[in-house]
Amino acid sequence: MKTVLHKNTSIAYAESGKGTALILLHGFLENSTMWDEFVPELSRKYRVITIDLLGHGQTQPMGYVQTMEDNADAVHAVLQELRVRKAVLAGHSMGGYVALAFAELYPDMVKGMALINSTSLADSDERKTNRDRAIKAVKENYTNFVRLSIANLFSEENREKLASEIEHVKQQALKTPLQGIVASLEGMKIRKDREVLLHFAPYPMVLFLGKKDPVLNYHENLDQIENTAVKLVAFPDGHMSPIENRDALLQELALFLRSVK
Repeated sequence: MKTVLHKNTSIAYAESGKGTALILLHGFLENSTMWDEFVPELSRKYRVITIDLLGHGQTQPMGYVQTMEDNADAVHAVLQELRVRKAVLAGHSMGGYVALAFAELYPDMVKGMALINSTSLADSDERKTNRDRAIKAVKENYTNFVRLSIANLFSEENREKLASEIEHVKQQALKTPLQGIVASLEGMKIRKDREVLLHFAPYPMVLFLGKKDPVLNYHENLDQIENTAVKLVAFPDGHMSPIENRDALLQELALFLRSVK
């Protein structure tokens, strides 16, 4: 991976392929390696750029609260370094929140957007309370918190079936520093509601949801795309569509990318 210095913080990224720029943004407790099985296929037609978000992977944490806007600025720094003027953004979970923040801050740079197991809605009061509990839990027992958090992202049926894949995700997650975890939880807790973007964005958007997502309720998240042009793709499993429904997601993502002009 290469790095770019942004606000005294080293941001790690990788790129491969040529064509329209496609930015892949991972979720909380993940890093850019989660896209390893996607990059070879997608980079045959696109210039694929993967970025480690703040406090994840090889990117250093930035302060004690990492807002979605802070992450969006870090993504922007990478795109400036690579002289990318316009791109399609695809974000998983927290990566989707970052993509939406980027679209609000740099609207002219967005050609299309894919939200994967993500939402434009702000945290409810209940979710904010859960974030505070998570901050307390990770400070008390880091390893236990990380391992439990990862397992709980998958649908119950898949926890046994995908045991080796889940273990791999856990090992990657355990590389995330405590400061990165806490600062990201704080940042997600205070993020803005950006549903308006789903209604007025001038570029194509797609929302991928899991019907058994234990983190984002499927039916609650349908409301945000009512009366919008946002395409919905529903998968039968949990919050980790890039693993639980990898082949189908890759296929649907490729289909969506073809629709982006």
